[in-house]
Amino acid sequence: MPLFDLPLAQLRSYTSGVTPPDDLAAFWDATIDEARAFPLDAAFEPVENYLTVIDTFDVTFAGFGGAPVKGWLHLPANRGEGARLPVVVNYIGYSGGRGLVNQDTRWAQAGYAHFIMDTRGQGYGGTLGDTADPHPSAGDVAHAGLMTRGISSREDYYYRRVYVDAFRAVEAAQAHPAVDPARVVLAGISQGGGLVVATAGLTAGRLDGVIAALPDVPFLQDFPRAIDITPRGPYPEIAQFLARHRDRYESAMDVLNYFDGVNLARLATAPALYSAALMDDICPASTVFASFNAYGSGTNASSSTGAAKEIEVYRFNNHEGGQEHHWIRQLEFLRKLLG
Repeated sequence: MPLFDLPLAQLRSYTSGVTPPDDLAAFWDATIDEARAFPLDAAFEPVENYLTVIDTFDVTFAGFGGAPVKGWLHLPANRGEGARLPVVVNYIGYSGGRGLVNQDTRWAQAGYAHFIMDTRGQGYGGTLGDTADPHPSAGDVAHAGLMTRGISSREDYYYRRVYVDAFRAVEAAQAHPAVDPARVVLAGISQGGGLVVATAGLTAGRLDGVIAALPDVPFLQDFPRAIDITPRGPYPEIAQFLARHRDRYESAMDVLNYFDGVNLARLATAPALYSAALMDDICPASTVFASFNAYGSGTNASSSTGAAKEIEVYRFNNHEGGQEHHWIRQLEFLRKLLG
């Protein structure tokens, strides 16, 4: 894949034209208050994972609308009695689910508690999922896939439910006695990276304990540009929907504005390590830089310029990004942060 997006020098200063709705904070305050009206009911059941160095728990907690959301919690088996570990809350890429019980334990291998959130209505792609989406957008028309499900209303849009699940996943992770609730790290790739950005923004000022965000080639950023330039899914689901519903562009953009990572990134306060791949034709680099350049800009988190942040650029990679190389970079980032 050739370089098709802006040159790196322009990416470093690129800012999205996306601006937050006047009632963005009020909308999310009401949404989260509505979710918290349901008991969290976080349950952790020990399960056999066939691994001698990691203990695993099958997790269930109440997400959007009180509906059950599944997950895994992996802990180092040698953590010591009474130990409270920093936790990495891990979100999954588009179409994937939490996977099998021992499919991904790498953060626990590194000594962290590792909380994997299943994604409602997904798990039909690369990894299996176990969480239904019992709140369909009844009566709405949508393109195949999830990107336009409920797009006629901000209340019904699919990612309102997923963002709430991601927020409550942090609360669920904090509820386990082996987790230090004051040391929560958010991590994810692609859609998972988009959920990192959203959760970093939504927890700021609403939930204590998030100390770092690791959005890796994040999805769900700068919707207007992404829809215009991205040749490969899932963003084209929206473009294909609008190709038939020619009169709905403005109304669709109005809804998506409440879920655009650029708007939510501005609210974040936790230190962040992003990644971008310059040949990425699923989450183009300009959309990632739009989010990165906005991140923390609405705060006075750590300096006069807002939240501390870094970005790692992989010039010759597509959507796979830095993969194992970037995980080492993340480990270094957290070791420095946590001392």
